[in-house]
Amino acid sequence: MEKKQRVVRHGRLQRWIAAAAIGLMALVVGAPSAMAQGNEKVDGQTYVIGTDTTFAPFEFRQDGELTGIDMDILQQIADDQGFKVEVRSLGFSAALAALSSNQVDGVIAGMSITDERKEIYDFSEPYFESGVQMAVAKNKDDVKTYEDLKGKTVVAKTGSEGETYAKSIAKKYGFTVKSLDQSATMYESVKSGSAVAVFDDYPVLAYGIAQGNGLKTVTDKVPGGSYGFAVNKGENTALLAAFNDGLAELKANGEYQKILDKYLSDPSASTPDNFFDLVAKSFPALMSGLWHTLLVTAISFAIAMVLGLFFGFLKLSGNIVLRGIASTFVNIFRGTPLLLWAFMFYFGLPQLTGWEVSVWTAGVLTLSLNAGAYVAEIVRGGIQSVDPGQLEASRSLGLGYGKSMQKVVVPQAFKMMTPSLINQLIISLKDSSLLLAIGFGELLYQGQQIYAANFRVTETLLIVGVIYFIAIMALTKLANYADRRFNK
Repeated sequence: MEKKQRVVRHGRLQRWIAAAAIGLMALVVGAPSAMAQGNEKVDGQTYVIGTDTTFAPFEFRQDGELTGIDMDILQQIADDQGFKVEVRSLGFSAALAALSSNQVDGVIAGMSITDERKEIYDFSEPYFESGVQMAVAKNKDDVKTYEDLKGKTVVAKTGSEGETYAKSIAKKYGFTVKSLDQSATMYESVKSGSAVAVFDDYPVLAYGIAQGNGLKTVTDKVPGGSYGFAVNKGENTALLAAFNDGLAELKANGEYQKILDKYLSDPSASTPDNFFDLVAKSFPALMSGLWHTLLVTAISFAIAMVLGLFFGFLKLSGNIVLRGIASTFVNIFRGTPLLLWAFMFYFGLPQLTGWEVSVWTAGVLTLSLNAGAYVAEIVRGGIQSVDPGQLEASRSLGLGYGKSMQKVVVPQAFKMMTPSLINQLIISLKDSSLLLAIGFGELLYQGQQIYAANFRVTETLLIVGVIYFIAIMALTKLANYADRRFNK
């Protein structure tokens, strides 16, 4: 009994850490969810469901739409049971953190049912029986068995059945396991030679190989765990019951097998033929990502300018308290990683305050506060670079301090600040790519969704890089034109 209590306490602690620590270390208010509706009927309810971003064929994007085995099963169960779902594509670890912080009602993400997880979450009946295989680069012939791995490094996906199995035999066969967050990243590691093999779930490997990921399997399938739909322990019992009822109905009427056959029988059907075909198929999603990137950058930088001017002037104040407030703001947001605040605002803030925060709100807060700290220092430096004699001369001509700053000092300071402000704008645009970690649909996030489905990582990233380059060059020229136009 004492041991069981310790396990339960550990589970509760782990659940708190999953959200709070990710927030401390590491959406606009979202649509109302059906949280805390434990025993009520699900008819007409809308549930927010978290999922992975890159786990084909279970969840991935095709022509910009989230699809896969998990997505089809979830949607058909929802239709059958009379409820609606809002799916948030976050990434596996982030989805679990969102569940623990009550940002989502449930998670479906190829999630293996384990005893440790059952202490924290309630699971549905299994909807897929998994298994693990090992794969190596297609042109590699010296690794065929586990014995060939001695002294080498293999990769596996964080939190997956493949990672669990690889670690369970690592000591026996003398190899090292490196955990990564995405299947596509793992496969690229093997092809590049930084790892000799990958352990992954067999349908994921089969799909990737059919898409031309450059690997081949070299071992038989090892029976693995079962995938289940998860909710927080003791919560959303009606949703869990509805999922089980809907799953049983899908299996009984044959729709379940049709879903599996759709993605596992011919997984290569949607593979782009060539580079130009890839560009054509990727273009709509990438343009959507570019629009989100530019919009969040513009909104955030406008707010950052207001914050920067305010705290920049406070840093020049003769009042030690006001200077201290400004210095604290600058030191906190300039001295901590931007990604930490993205996690904190999206996962930590809802848990600490009970307020639901959308990905847009979290993204704008993150970028604007970070950039605001840097702009404050730019403003302070710009004003201090103006010759003090300018202020003294204007005061001697009868202008007050405020008018002297407004008419004499600030205009000169702004001319000197402009190149640094343009540079900060470009940095903010590039920093927006970090928001992909919380599921914000910016440009790099869209690129990630594309190569997660077709495994053409290098080509996709090349396209994304060219779009970033064009956007940044255009923005730089526009900013420089404005500088010449208004600061001549």
